[in-house]
Amino acid sequence: MKGYSSEENMGNLFCCVQVDQSTVAIRERFGKFVEVLEPGCHYLPWFLGHQVAGHLSLRLQQLDVRCETKTKDNVFVNVVASIQYRALANKADDAFYKLSNTRSQIQAYVFDVIRASVPKLNLDAAFEQKNEIAKAVEDELEKAMSAYGYEIVQTLIVDIEPDDHVKRAMNEINAAARMRVAANEKAEAEKILQIKRAEGEAESKYLSGLGIARQRQAIVDGLRDSVLGFSVNVPGTTSKDVMDMVLVTQYFDTMKEIGAASKSSAVFIPHGPGAVRDVASQIRDGLLQGSHQ
Repeated sequence: MKGYSSEENMGNLFCCVQVDQSTVAIRERFGKFVEVLEPGCHYLPWFLGHQVAGHLSLRLQQLDVRCETKTKDNVFVNVVASIQYRALANKADDAFYKLSNTRSQIQAYVFDVIRASVPKLNLDAAFEQKNEIAKAVEDELEKAMSAYGYEIVQTLIVDIEPDDHVKRAMNEINAAARMRVAANEKAEAEKILQIKRAEGEAESKYLSGLGIARQRQAIVDGLRDSVLGFSVNVPGTTSKDVMDMVLVTQYFDTMKEIGAASKSSAVFIPHGPGAVRDVASQIRDGLLQGSHQ
């Protein structure tokens, strides 16, 4: 860059030049490099052939490089690398004279490293090994750019972007896997509920059976005690007479309760008190068999 500003022209007129902070100037004499001018004011006898060939910034600069490549499983991705670099003050002449376009040079090295590294990895591995890819880019750039007077401060892989169709497919695969896990968990929960419900029903039936058995046993014991007590206290009566009387009494008590209910759902069929004899005969036979056993 050979152009000069009005301040530089004024400085050259009075044989002095000002160099701003974080910047160095390249001094030439009749087109040949002489020295690097540090920030400050410098005497520059232009009439003796001295001039400022240009300025070089020492500030930290950043270059974002977007590189398209494909992975080992043939998925095309856009890898975005962020390169932070700066010129070295002690090699300012190399940085000024050896490279005509620093950013293009860095971009070429980034392309070369990324397109050599990413195709060796599957898509998932590329996401997992972003730091390794960034380290490979940084090492290659550091080795190459140090010869040109530049320092690579840091290299970051800030993004890996697959194609939109690939991202949708990845999301669908993830969603399907999660739905499959949810379905398994739901089925397992329903299985546990059914097992617990069956166990509860079995326990309920078992306890209900025990209750019915105890109820029947209590009824039988009560009837037996009543028959035996009545036979002892009333001489001349048999167990059959006592059982008939007890059953007839219970029969009329039952009829009385049914008639007293305002909303009874009992269904009557043709019968008479004589039918009690058949019931008494069956109960008596059962008691006798139970006593015998």
